[in-house]
Order: sequence, then structure tokens, then C-alpha cells
Amino acid sequence: MNTTTLADGHEPEVREPVLDTVDRVSELCFGLFMALTFVGAVSAVTAGEDAGRKMLLSALGCNLAWGLADAVMYLVRTLTNRGRRLSLAMTVKREQDPAAAVRALRDALPRAFKPLVADAELELIRARLAVTQTLPARARFILDDFIGALAIFLLVVVSTFPVALPFVIFKDVATALVVSRVLTLVMLFGAGLALGRVSGASGVKAGLAMTTLGVVLTMAIIALGG
Repeated sequence: MNTTTLADGHEPEVREPVLDTVDRVSELCFGLFMALTFVGAVSAVTAGEDAGRKMLLSALGCNLAWGLADAVMYLVRTLTNRGRRLSLAMTVKREQDPAAAVRALRDALPRAFKPLVADAELELIRARLAVTQTLPARARFILDDFIGALAIFLLVVVSTFPVALPFVIFKDVATALVVSRVLTLVMLFGAGLALGRVSGASGVKAGLAMTTLGVVLTMAIIALGG
């Protein structure tokens, strides 16, 4: 638990990134895959002089809808998790039996961290919660939540353009498809590189793995008629 999720706004909060690297990369990849799948499916049936513009607008409309849905679900998930943490904090604060309160804190720990945290350390948290006066009455949104939702929406929408814009620039659909897929794979490699660095793995290997995933998806789209 961090101070941002429990404080009621009367005390300075610890400033954290609105979206971490994993969130940003995941949303970007989600938008890329959505656009790639949509473009692959629509390209087989889109023809005519205005085909490129129709392709871009169709893919953009798809990602606008999914970006909005993903942003709203981010807000729902954020408020739900904050409420769960607040409920735990209130339970620990009101618990008269210190041992029971410590058990509640331990049960809330991720499984991987349970062996690493001693009861004595959890007792320090319990003691602080027992005397704190800054717990809010209920979970509520803060400004950063809406900024994060907007960032998710924009990431999904912006990821449309590298995939769909070549269909506006190039009149030949086959050429546009090649350029679109190359740009997508380059972005996927960059996304994998970023994830690899954050996770402590080899950035290049992670980039290649993400690119391979993109190639497999592209091949599937082609096999399905895209």
C-alpha cells in the first residue's frame, strides 16, 4: 500500500507516474494489434479511389471505440483496487487484536512477497494504521486517474496511425500493407526493448520476442485473408 491510495488529500502525497512503462507499452501494443487486425481484415474488402482514407477512418474508429472502453475500464479498475486497499486499511485500523490485524496484512501480500516480509515489519504498518487520522471515508477518484485514462485513450488511438496511415500515403494497397506491417514490427521491437529493460531481461531479446509475436499475428491475418 502506498500513501497515494490512502491519504485524504490533507497531507502531501508521494508523486508517482500516472502510467508506468509496462502500462504505456501494453496499451500501445494493444492499439497496434487492434489496428493491425482490423486493417488486415478490412484491406481484403476495401477497394476504390478512396480506399486509403476509408481504411484509415475505419481503423481510427475502431481504436477510438476500444481506446474509450479501455480508458473507462482503467478508471473502474483503479477505483476498485483503491477501495479494496482502503477496506483493508480500515479493517486493520479497527481490529482490536494486533495478531489478527497482522494476519490480515499478510493475507493481502502477493504470494511472492509473503516469505520476505516479517511479522515485525507488518506490526509497524499495523501500528501506524491504528493511529492514523487520514483515512478517507470512501475510495474516490483523483486527478491523476483521469489523466491516466486520457493517456490510455491517446496511446490506443495514436497507435492507429503507423498501421493505417500508409494506406493514405500509398495508392497501391499491396505497398501500403508492406509499409504498414514493417512500421508495426519496428514499433513492436521498440516496445519489447522497453519491456525488457524494465523487467531486467535482455532488451534486444525482448524486442525480438515481441517482433516475433507481431510476425506470427501478421501471418495469421494473411492466412485469414488479410
